[in-house]
Amino acid sequence: MSKYITKQRKLLLSFLENHVDSQLSTSQIANELKDDSISVSSVYRNLSDLELEGKVRRYVKAGNREAYYQYMASDKCKGCLHLSCKVCGRTFHMGTEGADLLVNTIAQTEGFSLDMSDTVLYGVCSACRRNSGQDD
Repeated sequence: MSKYITKQRKLLLSFLENHVDSQLSTSQIANELKDDSISVSSVYRNLSDLELEGKVRRYVKAGNREAYYQYMASDKCKGCLHLSCKVCGRTFHMGTEGADLLVNTIAQTEGFSLDMSDTVLYGVCSACRRNSGQDD
């Protein structure tokens, strides 16, 4: 059941819809919305509700206690595998061809059906590899 849409919730949803490729902490979100007079507690409460509704996904990254959230209700995210850079934190949608190949390979070799709607692969993006001199 969808919750009543308050002004704060509308502003938060609008912000998240404009950042579908990002995993953001509550403090990052609250900081971005502070000029809109949205309290940190309102951000926490709404993110919790949105997580229960399946509209955002909560992540905890290795070596970090802070939770990060990504908006998943966007049509852009439906049925996509996500790639998350452990260096810069940016999240990408994996291309359809590569995702299909990976999903099919896992199904054939492991007999395992991967849930694409709930899968994030972690690694280092090409920009961060280039910046660190690790690019092939």
